[in-house]
This record gives sequence, C-alpha cells and structure tokens, in this order.
Amino acid sequence: MDLNDLLRRPEGKTLEFKRDLSSPQGFLRTIVAFANTAGGTVLIGVEDRSGHVRGVPRPLDVGERIANLISDSIRPRVLPDIEVLNFRHKQVLAVEVHPSPARPHFVVRSGLEAGTYVRVGSTNRRADPELTAEMRRFATGESYDERPLPTADSEAVDFRVASESFAPVRELRRRDLETLRLVVSHQGRSVPTVGGMLLFGRDRLEHFPDAWIQAGRFAGTDRAVILDQTRLELPPVEAIEAAVSFVRKHLFHGAAIGSVRRTDLWSLPPEAVREAVINAVVHADYSQRGAPIRVAIYDDRLEVENPGLLPFGLTLDDLPLGVSKLRNRVLGRVFHELGLVEQWGSGVQRMIAACQDSGLPAPVWEEIGFRLRVTIRTEKVGPALVDGRDSSILRVLERGDGHRTREIAQEVGLSTRSTRTRLARLVERGLVREVGTSPNDPKRTYVRSLEDFRGFTKKR
Repeated sequence: MDLNDLLRRPEGKTLEFKRDLSSPQGFLRTIVAFANTAGGTVLIGVEDRSGHVRGVPRPLDVGERIANLISDSIRPRVLPDIEVLNFRHKQVLAVEVHPSPARPHFVVRSGLEAGTYVRVGSTNRRADPELTAEMRRFATGESYDERPLPTADSEAVDFRVASESFAPVRELRRRDLETLRLVVSHQGRSVPTVGGMLLFGRDRLEHFPDAWIQAGRFAGTDRAVILDQTRLELPPVEAIEAAVSFVRKHLFHGAAIGSVRRTDLWSLPPEAVREAVINAVVHADYSQRGAPIRVAIYDDRLEVENPGLLPFGLTLDDLPLGVSKLRNRVLGRVFHELGLVEQWGSGVQRMIAACQDSGLPAPVWEEIGFRLRVTIRTEKVGPALVDGRDSSILRVLERGDGHRTREIAQEVGLSTRSTRTRLARLVERGLVREVGTSPNDPKRTYVRSLEDFRGFTKKR
C-alpha cells in the first residue's frame, strides 16, 4: 500500500482520514459503509481535511484494539487488512476494507435498522429499508425487476404494447414473455415480474407510481424559474424518445438551411443525451419511492438523475473505464434486444467520446443522497474532433454542391453502408446537412454545414 499516493488523494467514497480513535462509533460506521458499498481504506493518524500526518503511538497495540473493536461491534463479521505504514519517522495505521458479499453489515449497538450505512461521497449515510433490501438481493444475486408480482396476472402485461416495441427488430410471440422474464410462474400460475410491469404493464403507475420521467427547462443556471416542463408517464421505451425530444427542443441553437430541407443544430451531441436518458432508465432503483427520473435543462448544462446509488462494488472512477454492473436484468435484457443498449458499460464511454468529439467537457457523475446524477455541460472547452475517415468525408463535401452516399464512399474507400452510418453521425453533430425531400429520399445529397468548421481538429 502506497501511503504517499493515499495522502495525495482527497477523502471520498473509498478513503477516509482519522486523527485517532477517540470516536470509535464514527470509525465503525465508516467500516460498515465501506463493506456495504465499494470497499475503502481508513488512515488513522492523519487529520481529516488538512491531511496532516500526526502518527499513531504504539501502532501495534492500536491495531490489535481495532481488530477486536471491529470483530465485536459489526455483524456479519468484517475482516479488514490492518497495516502499519511509515511516514517520516511516524507510523500510520491503514485499515483496508474489501467490498463484502455478506451485505448488509451493521453496527451491533444500533441494530440492523439504525446501524446499516453506505458510503456516499465522503460521508456515511444510514441506509433506509429499501436500500437494505437491495443489499440482500445483491448478496444473493437477485435482481429486483425479476421478482414476481403475485397480486397481478399475466394479462397485466400488455402484449400489444410489447409487440409494437419489438416490431422494428423482430416478431414477439407469447412464449417470449417468459423467455424475457416479463412473466414468470409463481405458485402454479403465470404472473408478471416487476420488470414486465415496469416495461409494458397496463397499470404500471398504480404499482410503481414513481416510474416516470419528469423533464423541465429552467431559466438561467438554477431552478428558481421554470420555463417549460412535462410529465412523461409513457412506457419506458416511449418515454426515452419523448425525453430526448424534449431536450432537443430546448437545446436547439441554430439551423443550416439547404435548398430543400433545413437541418437543426444542437448544443449537445444527441448520442450523449440519448445515452444519459437510457442509462437513467435501465439502471434506476425502482424499489425506491418518492421521486421519479429527472431530466433538467439549464442555460449551461443538462442534468439527468435517477433513483439509486451506483451498484454495490462500483465507484465513480470505474464508470469511464467501462466497468458496469447491471441492476435491472429484465430491463437490460429487453433494452439490449431492442438495440437501446449495446455492451454493458459502453454507453458511458460513448457519452464521453461524443462530448469530447464535440469540443465539450466530459460528463460528470455524482452520487447525491441516494440518487445518481450525470451532468453534461454545453460550454465548449476546445475544438470538436473528427477521426481520419470523417475528416476525409468532410474534405470531399467541401467540393461541389452536394454528393450522393455512393460517390462519397468511392472517394474515401469505405462501403456504402459504413459511409451512410458515418454521414448520419456527422449530420447529428451538425457537421453535415442533408439536402432532399425526406430522410428516405433516394436522391438526397450531403453538403458541409454552413457553420464555420475551421475550429474542428482531426483526432489522432
């Protein structure tokens, strides 16, 4: 363990400094929170906030006291690694806790209900009954949306709505409802699962009154004045499209006018907006009550927020690396079949790439209360980026009054299909515009957008 590296880091989800053990209850809450969440290290002999190293006298004795304190005061038992680290003739105790498969852990003195904690940022938060229940499900490998709803029957899942959602990809058959675990057999009869009700339930909001999306456009950079709002109570697949459309309406910032069609330009990359909303829907903790998924648009940013912390064992630093754990298996399975999600974790990386390619800062994720929020800022921090292939396409479009897809493909050495995909992305980003009577016009051509692209930089 590298003490110098730990001291350079701020306190956060997996690190806490403690001057001494004068407050053992606070120390125990931290150990419980680390074990219940993503693990972490407590450095004893280091002042919090300042990070000043005071050291620990008789560290071996203190280490033995810590081991006994944890063993006697926490259930189920936690077995941390305790190590003495040297720093300029002083000794610091490092207590490393690993994410535990035996969640939920709690402080014996307070009991399970009042003594169960999770780590949120640099603080320990008491877990409510819903979060404690999620820990139990996680420990047994159970997904909340796979649970049966015995008070309803299988007809509570609207097969027509489900079929319409699947129509673009394949024909849905009745027996597919079981394969997708939209319905399951429970005590001799077929009943919907939580996921089946959330996705296609006839009375979904009666069972889950907070399973909707609240979208709002605010004036300025706070919530003092709201300009527009909507309540999206549609099934999730439709609600996602409606939420993205709402964001697009309020992030419009110009248009490129062609001879036949007009192409709107947006201040955020549509791909990043879409991924943010999809991630919020598929990873929300629907066992929580009290608040829906929220999409908030300000003058300088977009915020998308869903109930539920990161899945246990993950940290915010894991997200950009593509590390992911699926909270809702039914939703995830259906979204994957519908093409709304690809490889798990790749959505976050696509969001980051889309923002950076557009010259915007990378999205920022935060855990706030028992909710997860992603913020995408609209102020550019650098030139937009295009890769070599896209740069070649843009150079072709600089010549003449418009080019067909096949012509462009021949010049850049790509297949027509690949070129069409790249052109669609360039149109979404506002770099290229279509000229034609409709998106399906076989004679449509592509031209460079009227915006000034001298600031665009080729991605190396």
